Amino acid sequence: MGQSKSVFSQEELEEYQELTYFSKAEIVHAFERFQALDPDHVRQNRHASIRLATVLAHFPEIKVNPFGERICKLFSSDGEGNLTFEDFLDMMSVFSENADKDVKTEWAFMIYDFNNDNVIDRSDLTTLLSKLCGAESRAPPEEQISPETMKEVIDKIIAEGDLDDDGMLSYPEFEHAILKSPDFFGTFRIRM
Repeated sequence: MGQSKSVFSQEELEEYQELTYFSKAEIVHAFERFQALDPDHVRQNRHASIRLATVLAHFPEIKVNPFGERICKLFSSDGEGNLTFEDFLDMMSVFSENADKDVKTEWAFMIYDFNNDNVIDRSDLTTLLSKLCGAESRAPPEEQISPETMKEVIDKIIAEGDLDDDGMLSYPEFEHAILKSPDFFGTFRIRM
C-alpha cells in the first residue's frame, strides 16, 4: 500500500476526495483495484486506459453484472468502455455506499435508458428484462422469461410507473418509482 500512496501527490488526493464520495485511503485502494486489472500497463503509465474486455474479464463485480458492459461504456471518457483511473474512480464513487440517492438514481436511469433517448420506453424495458432473465441472461433456457411474460411485466411496469400515460417513464417518473423501492439503493453498489 505504501507504493500506491506515492503515486499521487497530496493535492491530487485532495482533489479526488473533493470530487468523489471517498476518503484518501479509499482512493488509494481504488487505484490498487484499478492497477490489479492490468498491472503491467498501469505500472508503466498510471494514466493508462484499460480496455473494456480486460475490465470485463478481471473485475468480478462488473463481470457478473448483466449491465457491466453498459456501465463501463457510460463511465468511460471514450464512450467505448475503456477506463482510465479517473473513469474507474467515478464509477466506483457512484456505486459506493456513500453516494447519495439522487446520484445513484441519475446513473441508474442512464444505465437503463439503453437507446439513450432520455426516457425508459418499452424497448429499454425489453432489453433490461432480457439481460436480467431473458435471452441475454446467463439463465438456462428453461428458466428464462417467456416473451408473453416479458410483455406482461413491461405492461405492469408502465401501468404503475407512467404517471402521465405517455407509454414510457420520464426521469421524474423513474425517480418516483425508485424512491418507492428502498432496497434498490442497497443493491446499486460495488464494495471496495
